[in-house]
Amino acid sequence: MAEFTKHLYLSMVPEALIASQLSPEQFGVYYAVGSVKKSRGQAMFFEIDPSFRHEELSIEEGLARCHIHEDGSAKRSVYISVYRALERIPLGAILKLYLVTQDGRVLGIEPSETCPEDTAGLHLYQEVAPVHPLVVSTLGPREFYGLIVRTPTSLLTLPSVCFAELQLGELADNPEYGSVGNLPYANIDHLRQCLVDLRTKTVHSKMVDRVSSASFPYRTLRMGLFLGNGERLMCFPMPSQEELRSKHYRWWRSADM
Repeated sequence: MAEFTKHLYLSMVPEALIASQLSPEQFGVYYAVGSVKKSRGQAMFFEIDPSFRHEELSIEEGLARCHIHEDGSAKRSVYISVYRALERIPLGAILKLYLVTQDGRVLGIEPSETCPEDTAGLHLYQEVAPVHPLVVSTLGPREFYGLIVRTPTSLLTLPSVCFAELQLGELADNPEYGSVGNLPYANIDHLRQCLVDLRTKTVHSKMVDRVSSASFPYRTLRMGLFLGNGERLMCFPMPSQEELRSKHYRWWRSADM
């Protein structure tokens, strides 16, 4: 009978800690398109150090239940937690990010300890987990992370967060009259008004959609994904368009659809 390595994956859409005998690439295909329990759609997940343990997560039991089927096939998933999983996992246990298109193309992205420096101007952020509003801000990624996790100015705070910065195109410099181009966002007029409000009011951030879907077209990613927990922010920078076309062409074509 075949031998399979046991893995730990932290899904972001939806948030869940999962044990599996599938490799990251196999798990990505299964999680996006391979189950009748889930409608077809993109997936985002982190590979977790398999030696990680937490007293509030039944990881040992989950891994023990992750065993080969009678027909010799691998166990695809054992859900360990579907509630507050992200905040319980230290960033040191995060190995790699995987972005999966809706037809199961998998792109692995290594973490970087050097996050891009904040730049002036207007930004669009999609929070992915544990909540997922769409937000515009005058703050760069570092300052935005600080606002919602480290030094919140409101009564609402998060112990950890995964978020992405999305492209604004010409709207970043000219929200009122800039060309929309091929930006796929719904209710562009409302987005424009939110961006204009940031320039005329004293607030640093404004919610565009409080019930926005955590999923978004990967082609809109500006820098990549950010993961913050406590005092630390980890970055997962997107490869350049040239690298995606030359080394990950099938993923790039699928993500551009």
